[in-house]
Amino acid sequence: MQFEKLIKGKLVKRYKRFLADIILDNGDEITAHVPNSGAMTSCIEENCDVWVTFHDNPKRKLKYTLELTKMSENLICTNTGVANKIAIEAIQNGVIKELQDYESLKPEQKYGQNSRIDILLENENEKCYVEVKSVSLKIDDYLAFPDAVTSRGTKHLNELAQMVKDGHRAVMLYVIQRSDNLPFRLACEIDKKYCEAFKEVIKFGVEVLVYHSYINLEQIYIEKATTIKSF
Repeated sequence: MQFEKLIKGKLVKRYKRFLADIILDNGDEITAHVPNSGAMTSCIEENCDVWVTFHDNPKRKLKYTLELTKMSENLICTNTGVANKIAIEAIQNGVIKELQDYESLKPEQKYGQNSRIDILLENENEKCYVEVKSVSLKIDDYLAFPDAVTSRGTKHLNELAQMVKDGHRAVMLYVIQRSDNLPFRLACEIDKKYCEAFKEVIKFGVEVLVYHSYINLEQIYIEKATTIKSF
């Protein structure tokens, strides 16, 4: 996925989850929308380098969107909506080998209990439900999910398990949106219930895929598979 033109600045502060005050390199002080409901631990700090996009849409209250941050030497895509986009690209381009040979791909399809599955793959004989999660948390020498308690994430795991019980294929896809080349694990110390649900659903046959992304100031795309640390 190609980024729209990125504009560099420095973070002043993030607040109310979805707002960030930023001083652009040209000296302008702006408030940007932060498309990330998580804690963003290890992703953002005062005075860190950030990149935003500008959207001249009269319907938008905030014209800027936070896209990337830089911690140490690592770029982090903090826009969680990007994960779905690059996952779809990677499936269509054959990068995610485990999700090939389907006749159709449909995003955001209704299923479960008032939910929408991120990606529904179908062919004549099978439906495959794919839930995508953006990974941006770093804990010591691991990248991890989730970065905050997520009852919604636990609900999604249980709905995937139900799809398997109903005779379908179900996949939990974690997309790492950082340039750190580190292994992945679950952050059980942050959300014990999520980890317990994860252990149960994989017993039912929910599959787990973890993929690293490549990121620079022009593009982001899913690059390679990795494994999840056993626990």
